[in-house]
Amino acid sequence: MARSKDKTADEHWSKLPKAQLLDMRLCDLKLEIEGTWLEEPLEIVRRDLARVGLERLKPHFWLSEEWFCPDGVTGVAIPFYLAHPRLLRLERSEMLEVEGGTKREAVKILRHELGHALDHAFGLHRRKRWQQHFGRSSQRYPDAYRPNPTSKHYVQHLDDWYAQAHPDEDFAETFAVWITPRSRWRKRYRDWPALEKLLYVDELMDELAGLKPRYRSRARVDSLPRLRQTLRQYYAAKKERFVVDYPDVYDRELRLIFSDDPKDVRSETAASFLRRNRAQIRSLVAKWTGEYEFTLQHVFKLMIGRCKQLKLRAAGEPQQLRLDFAILLTVKSMHHLYEREWIPM
Repeated sequence: MARSKDKTADEHWSKLPKAQLLDMRLCDLKLEIEGTWLEEPLEIVRRDLARVGLERLKPHFWLSEEWFCPDGVTGVAIPFYLAHPRLLRLERSEMLEVEGGTKREAVKILRHELGHALDHAFGLHRRKRWQQHFGRSSQRYPDAYRPNPTSKHYVQHLDDWYAQAHPDEDFAETFAVWITPRSRWRKRYRDWPALEKLLYVDELMDELAGLKPRYRSRARVDSLPRLRQTLRQYYAAKKERFVVDYPDVYDRELRLIFSDDPKDVRSETAASFLRRNRAQIRSLVAKWTGEYEFTLQHVFKLMIGRCKQLKLRAAGEPQQLRLDFAILLTVKSMHHLYEREWIPM
């Protein structure tokens, strides 16, 4: 969909230098979902709902600071920075990664958030059997959680073993796995205690198919036009909350594989090299990590972030770099399985 002249005029800020851009207020960005790439993942999840008979949920979507589904609301907030390429680049520059920055990642997060919206629409967390499988929704929501990467009591959908954070997240993750086409959840979780949760969700969704939601709220909590802070203030608060830092325990090995020599400054960055070769590297080590693929993804993300902080370069022969890194990733991933870390919410 073509952008209107007024829309283009509103985006004069997209040409500003970074220092000036950071002084823009979020509400003055005047962004909308309509006409952006976000329309495609939204259409995909709407088709997901229709495919399983849940089209009457009719979720709504709006731009805000982050991904979330507010309590009691049957819609989903989407981070504002996903609605413009310049802001995507700024997010990556400031936070080293972009949550939901690709169609595939956005769809995964949306499926999770729609699990919350469905819970709100039908009051599912009040049901006794829901509580038997997932726990009590009234349980205090933590500031951080300490997952067990080896646990088979929870499904694995989003990164960081997010189902282990809280009963609400456990349900949303289970729903997301259930509704994902071709997820083959019956086979994937065949020998896992988590299968009982999936079978319950399968039964529950069959019951809800075609029903009108008992509750519906079209509220748009913290919508973009109401956010008065500047981008500078937004990122200062976000960095304080999430502490954008990566462990230095990999530094010695990463420096043996990649280069921080000034003479290699024209070589591709190690972070870019690893992102570009992610699929091939993962295929090299998958047979050694087996079912612990989420641990592999987690450690991979930490290493990419640390490579960027160290400003390392991929100066060697690509095939050898891929092999050396695959070996390092395998060893560190298996070691990480037996370590517990606190992950901020």
